[in-house]
Amino acid sequence: MFSIYKKELQSFFYTPFAYALTALFLLLFTYMISGKIADLNDHIAYFSYTEVFYNVIIYFIFLIPIMTMRTFSDERKFGTEVLLMTSPVSVLKIVLAKFFANVTVFLFMIAGTVMYPILTEHYGSVVYSQLICAYIGFFFWGTMFICIGMLISSFSENSIIAAIVGEMIMFGFLFLDDFSNSGFISQYPKLQSVLYSFAAQPRFAYFSAGFIRLSDIVFFVSSILVLLSWTYISIEKRRWKRG
Repeated sequence: MFSIYKKELQSFFYTPFAYALTALFLLLFTYMISGKIADLNDHIAYFSYTEVFYNVIIYFIFLIPIMTMRTFSDERKFGTEVLLMTSPVSVLKIVLAKFFANVTVFLFMIAGTVMYPILTEHYGSVVYSQLICAYIGFFFWGTMFICIGMLISSFSENSIIAAIVGEMIMFGFLFLDDFSNSGFISQYPKLQSVLYSFAAQPRFAYFSAGFIRLSDIVFFVSSILVLLSWTYISIEKRRWKRG
């Protein structure tokens, strides 16, 4: 398992791929912060890092599929999937190794944002309770989207198609709460309740407000486990087809 994890990390960090994604993410994060800095009359800028995280998610959705689209698609495209399928390593370990590699890159991207609260604390003050909760919520949400991207990648040998489909599904999750509150869906309370229960955005809103609820943690952890299980089933099915 560790050898596959190491191989995946090398594919990210021995090329400009991870650094380009991180630079783009930090550029978006910086753009969001600069947009929040206002009130030039008294030279005091009031903004919340939780709002920055909340707004950057919309743009972050474009980056996650780019990161995950190659997870399984490229293995199939370049013929290296045969080596994985015939290796003594179990499918579960393969899926987990690739999952942890993607999460490591995600953490590398998040780590670059730590400099902003440090600078803010030097020149002003930071509400650390909200900041920590926002980081936790953003990590859970990003990890869930990574699992979605990996699942889509396991279905297709075309990484571009995997990225496009992943984008569509992630945007669907992002606006699921708005859709469930639409006039048409509100006519069917039971359907509205079911759709809203799968919405991730309201749960992140509690994290961004500085609250950690057990139900929200259970939702994200359960979603991650279910999506990883589906990915495992998808790859295991392909292994059995290969005999």
